[in-house]
Amino acid sequence: MMKLLPLVFAPLALSAAPASAQEKHEFKPGPVFAEYGAVTTVDADVAIPEGAVFKVDFDASQGAKDGAVNRTFDSAARFINMHVAAGMPEKDVHVALVVHGPAINDLKTDAAWGASHDGAANPTGPLVRELLDHGVRILVCGQASAHMGVEKEDMIPGIEMALSAMTAHTLLQQQGYTLIP
Repeated sequence: MMKLLPLVFAPLALSAAPASAQEKHEFKPGPVFAEYGAVTTVDADVAIPEGAVFKVDFDASQGAKDGAVNRTFDSAARFINMHVAAGMPEKDVHVALVVHGPAINDLKTDAAWGASHDGAANPTGPLVRELLDHGVRILVCGQASAHMGVEKEDMIPGIEMALSAMTAHTLLQQQGYTLIP
């Protein structure tokens, strides 16, 4: 039996596609994240086996563009949305984000973000809170955090501090997670 699997939204690929190709697929968020992780269905040849359990580890080092949501964080929401939309139980889709480099700034509380952005709220903050609410582990590189001067109290509650990004990736791999760079 062939299942319809959501396709990961790729803004650059879609912008280059002819309008007729874009019209065939409607990309929308959900079913887990109502405002993030837009996906569409595709007639996939590769079915997800019954009883599959996914454990994936996203590496996030690039910060969000001004006023935008961090793309890697949105990809984590998209991964969950597409697999739940394809019929996997949410409890069988385990996601971790290992955050280092400029992406650490996207983990800041609104107060810490606003201190360097004219009092504005962190545009990625609502997504970070939703990811945490849905069981996504967000591990931050302690080395990069210290180097950048971003303290744990500057981050949204629920973020886990790791010794380093390398340590976090190694531990997740030992727990059966697959790295998605």
